[in-house]
Amino acid sequence: MRNAFNSAWLRPILLVAIVIVVWDISVRLLNVPAYLVPPPWQVLEQLVLEGPMLLAEAVPTLVATLGGFALSVLIGVPLAMLIAYSRTVESYLYPLLVFSQSVPKVAIAPLFVVWFGFGILPKIIVAFLLGFFPVVVSTVMGFKSLEADMVDLVRSMGGSRWKMFYKVSLPNAMPAIFSSMKVSVTLAVVGAVVGEFVGSNAGIGYVLQRANGNFDLPLMFAALIVLSLMGVILFMIIDALEKYLLPWHVSNRLDSTQVH
Repeated sequence: MRNAFNSAWLRPILLVAIVIVVWDISVRLLNVPAYLVPPPWQVLEQLVLEGPMLLAEAVPTLVATLGGFALSVLIGVPLAMLIAYSRTVESYLYPLLVFSQSVPKVAIAPLFVVWFGFGILPKIIVAFLLGFFPVVVSTVMGFKSLEADMVDLVRSMGGSRWKMFYKVSLPNAMPAIFSSMKVSVTLAVVGAVVGEFVGSNAGIGYVLQRANGNFDLPLMFAALIVLSLMGVILFMIIDALEKYLLPWHVSNRLDSTQVH
């Protein structure tokens, strides 16, 4: 029983259960109106009743999220490599990347709707813009963190530039790349919803807007739960992929040997 309660997968469930109990007790003791904060049982009831609808609406949001995340990785990693290996590229692009993050995505999202319509493309672009910057920054740091002694060692052994990259630089940067992907995929979920807020007739963002307009707080909370679960599942998939592809990294070795 003690091992079960100390297991890593059970701890988040216990924490969620505690939060729900505190939520329910607080609403009852403070007499909070349901139109301000609905009790947990109303949210659960709405989640069950509207479950098929919420799952169907989650599909467009998931597609936009995965599209924006894929673009973030496919464009961000090669761009980060150019920045890491070229001071000229870094001096030109890095300030522009930092400047782009200071522009509110909610402010420019309507432009994408005007340019590309109400389809899936504007949502993918907003998700890409939110998830792109963490990939670039972390990947640049991953490639730049290679120790000079390791570079000198490979060169002294006659290693070519390609072998240097494939055998040393890329494996050294992979933990940083996966860390950036974990951040990027959760931000891509937010970006997809922001795009749906601006202009959409489908998706979780559309459900949230409709529920907000109707003051249907239980439905809004249920949609937020579905959205949160989507982000958690995507995060866990990338984390599992990292442990599978990088079993040699110190964090994964500590996870396998740590005593709970």
